[in-house]
Amino acid sequence: MSRINYHHLYYFWRVACAENLTQVAKDIHLSQSAISAQLKQFQHNLGVDLFERQGRKLVLTGEGRKVLDYANQIFAKGEELEQLIAQGFAPTGQHVSIGVLNNLSRNFVESFILPLLEDAETTFSLHTSTMPNLLNGLENYQYNVILTNHNVEVGLQEPMWRSELLSRQAIAVVSSSKPPRRRSFPDSYRNAHWVLPSKNSEVRSAFTVLCAKHQYHPSIKAETDDMAMLRLLARDSGAYSVLPEVVVRDEIAQGTLHVHQSLPDAYEHFYAVTLASKAIPENVQNLIEKVRTQR
Repeated sequence: MSRINYHHLYYFWRVACAENLTQVAKDIHLSQSAISAQLKQFQHNLGVDLFERQGRKLVLTGEGRKVLDYANQIFAKGEELEQLIAQGFAPTGQHVSIGVLNNLSRNFVESFILPLLEDAETTFSLHTSTMPNLLNGLENYQYNVILTNHNVEVGLQEPMWRSELLSRQAIAVVSSSKPPRRRSFPDSYRNAHWVLPSKNSEVRSAFTVLCAKHQYHPSIKAETDDMAMLRLLARDSGAYSVLPEVVVRDEIAQGTLHVHQSLPDAYEHFYAVTLASKAIPENVQNLIEKVRTQR
């Protein structure tokens, strides 16, 4: 006889995701004692403890986290089946759910999704959030892929994530003023004011290293972790900024911003991150390959 009772698995899944038995009991219209009894029976059948209580909170054990991983996949497939049945098993297109780091260049994101816009058979959704929320959503199968400028594999012996380099963009000095014929760093910027990315960004780190190398101390007027705001500040403040050209592509084309020079050996890297334990869907892999071939 099977040790997996899928009613029990469903109750476990709901409680594990919510981390609150009371709320789950209210949502599915069962008593707390009934759900608790079902969970005890489920753990007995499996022969492992899936939860441990910390105060009033149920916390997953190591075995519980592994069971949750499978439960996420099982019920995600169940939802796909329900959608297929509702549509009468007619041929349908595919959907791609993409998580985006909240300060990532919108121009880069647009270049990534362009093939989807041109594909009549595929729909997609974009969700912006912080890196911890994106990784949590990827782990829980809310996203097929997330886009970021951080390599999340660094330092992990058994990585949970698969991080693929999509693009490397040179970092440039830009401003609203037209550049003279020749520019050299830092001599051309002795009296300059700067609007810069925040200190925790890869772009800012590259600029800081360059300044230290030349013993240059920039006069910083403003800094922000919002790339859209940085574009506006660079355009409207009259100050200099450092950005990958892809971020200000539209402003450069319109003549509201101008590239003064590229910084030597300074780049921003863009990554596609997927779950290492799950095969990459074909449509997502196709997207990744299309962007990588453009490097």
